Amino acid sequence: MPPTRHTARRDPSAAPTLAEVRDQIVNCTACPRLRDYCQRIAREKKRAHRDDTYWGRPVPGFGDPDARVVVIGLAPAAHGANRTGRVFTGDGVGGSCDFLMTAMHAHGFANQPTSHHAGDGLRLSGAFIAAVCRCAPPDNKPLPYEIAACRQHLDAELAALPNVRVVVALGRIASDACWRKYRPEGPSAVTRPAFAHGQVIDLGTAGVPIIVESYHPSRQNTNTGRLTPPMMSAVFATAKRLAGPVGA
Repeated sequence: MPPTRHTARRDPSAAPTLAEVRDQIVNCTACPRLRDYCQRIAREKKRAHRDDTYWGRPVPGFGDPDARVVVIGLAPAAHGANRTGRVFTGDGVGGSCDFLMTAMHAHGFANQPTSHHAGDGLRLSGAFIAAVCRCAPPDNKPLPYEIAACRQHLDAELAALPNVRVVVALGRIASDACWRKYRPEGPSAVTRPAFAHGQVIDLGTAGVPIIVESYHPSRQNTNTGRLTPPMMSAVFATAKRLAGPVGA
C-alpha cells in the first residue's frame, strides 16, 4: 500500500499571497464600463501596435515581494499596461514609464532605466509598483465608484507585502488612496495636509508606511516641466533614505 501523502493546508485567516491577489485582480469584473473599454481598445488597437496581442484585462502590481518601497500610480494606460499587461510599461520612448524607471534605476530600485514590454528583462529590487485602478479608464479618468471598487485590490497587495516602509504616491488620486487607508482615527486623528510634490507624511503609527507624494509622471506633467527628472529622482532619493537599508 503506497504511503499516504499529506498536503499542508493554508491558514484560511492568513492574508492572500501575491499570486492569489494577482489572480483576483486579473479576473475582476466589478466595473463593466472599464472592462468594456479595455476590451474594445484591445480589439481596435493603435496603429503602431496593430500586430500586438493586447492584454486587455485588469493589471496586477509588479515587483519585489520583499519590497520596502511601494509606488502607486493612477491606472493602466490604454496602449501601455492595457497592452503589455505590466504596470508602467509600454507607453513609448520618453513616456511616463521610462521617466519613472530612469529615476528608480538611478537609486537602485530597477535594473534598467526603461520599461517597454513584459519580456524586456526589467526587474525591481526593494520596490513594488501598483495602481489605484487596475483597468485603463477612458480619458485616464476613473469614476469615484470605480476607484472605490478597486480599493480592495490595492489593500490586498499591500497586505501581501510585509516589509513596506514607504509608499510613493504618484499624483493626488494615489495620495488620496494612501490617506484613506492609513489615516489615524479617533483621538489620534490628524488633519490631512494639502497635496504637494516631495511632501513627506509620517503618521507616526507603528506599522504604517511613510507617504512620499509626487506629481504623476504623465506626459502632461513631464512635457510642460511641471515634473522634471531631478524632481522625480529626488523623490526616490527620499524614499530610499526613509526605507533604510535591508535588514534594518
